[in-house]
Amino acid sequence: MTVTRTYQVRTYGCQMNVHDSERLSGLLEDAGYVPALDGQDADVVVFNTCAVRENADNRLYGNLGHLRPAKVKNPDMQIAVGGCLAQKDQGEIVRKAPWVDVVFGTHNIGSLPVLLERARIAGEAQVELKESLEVFPSTLPTKRESPYAAWVSVSVGCNNTCTFCIVPSLRGKEKDRRPGDVLAEVSTLVEQGVLEVTLLGQNVNTYGVEFGDRLAFGKLLRACGDIEGLERVRFTSPHPAAFTDDVIAAMAETPNVMHQLHMPLQSGSDRVLKAMRRSYRAERYLGIIERVRAAMPDAAISTDIIVGFPGETEEDFQATLDVVRQSRFANAFTFQYSIRPGTPAATMPDQVPKEVVQERYERLIALQEEISWEENKTQVGRTLEVLVAEGEGRKDEATRRLSGRAPDNRLVHFAVGEETPRPGDMVRVEVTYAAPHHLVADHALGLRRTRAGDAWEARQGAPAKPKGVSLGMPTIGRPAPLPVEPSGCAVTS
Repeated sequence: MTVTRTYQVRTYGCQMNVHDSERLSGLLEDAGYVPALDGQDADVVVFNTCAVRENADNRLYGNLGHLRPAKVKNPDMQIAVGGCLAQKDQGEIVRKAPWVDVVFGTHNIGSLPVLLERARIAGEAQVELKESLEVFPSTLPTKRESPYAAWVSVSVGCNNTCTFCIVPSLRGKEKDRRPGDVLAEVSTLVEQGVLEVTLLGQNVNTYGVEFGDRLAFGKLLRACGDIEGLERVRFTSPHPAAFTDDVIAAMAETPNVMHQLHMPLQSGSDRVLKAMRRSYRAERYLGIIERVRAAMPDAAISTDIIVGFPGETEEDFQATLDVVRQSRFANAFTFQYSIRPGTPAATMPDQVPKEVVQERYERLIALQEEISWEENKTQVGRTLEVLVAEGEGRKDEATRRLSGRAPDNRLVHFAVGEETPRPGDMVRVEVTYAAPHHLVADHALGLRRTRAGDAWEARQGAPAKPKGVSLGMPTIGRPAPLPVEPSGCAVTS
């Protein structure tokens, strides 16, 4: 009798890792595994790791330590570690945590089922890391987390050399997919019920560098506008140095491309930007925002900012605050600089004391909270169409509301009308209240039931399909049709 083994994937880090975890789940289910139920001990636990945050190592090894008693109790349990930290630490993981069964890197996620099987048969850890991409991840089986919104990779890797970032050494040089492959995947997703796609890349707007077309990304956005049934297109993250006016025009002129832009700033100081090897300056950044708002006055713009980069002075920090005031970001993902071994910034002189970084960080947060709240207040009284989401509102049960995203990606908590919408349905609401990080709509004006809502409903009762895995390479290819949202390292460009 064949016993079905269960799995759990634990994801850390950026959108790229979230998307990779969808691939890992798809690979495992294609190999016959089933998701572990909530509260159930999984037979296979996979850590998809991040290497960007200061405590990434401690967090991983702490979690591995917590699993050690379960592994001792059940020797048949398997633990796998993949992602950026695995690519960085490689064999060190098994040395520090010898109860780990499999270590795999960012370039060979498709090997996971085979490595698990080999580790089980050999009775010893399998460590396999490749120096370059074996198979573009989008060709692997996928278990999409959402039946109504999907990530679609247009590229992987990065050609930049930002001094604070370890990603290029872990994910390699930029590799671009052909436009036809991207559009084919988007079309397949739409056929499965997806209404919204987010085009994903380390530097999404340098897409086309591999095949020599610097206008390729704007063309791709326009081509997405020709896909019938695709209602929302987003992308993350563009690099300011490569941002071109044809992309602004494509955003403004393609009806299903949302008027939302996430564009990392990192610092408002030209001196710090130079030390970061960010090949733009504050004036260029502000110029892009000015042109975006001229073409799309309703655009919501968000960003990433690092506080306390080595050598940052109070004058430098004030320059960042000035850019934040001028930019009027809808929201900002703010980070305190932390040393990442292997990056040029790690050995730079004049590391800023922790207490100074903390104080500056708090001032930045206070300013951005004020701006976010003021910007959100301008939405009060507006009628918005909200794509109903699953799991966005932590207090929805207590407040008897549901949650979703407006076209500009603002989070909206809304009252339910006479008919309860499903995740994936569209609801027209009137905004009645604004907070710094969300909007509230007490008036539901109309419900549009969608194919995405149908897909969500069908998924609730979808049976698992048993499969197996050989010791060779796992099956690759587009996942079989099933009735079927951003910042961090990989897309902090």
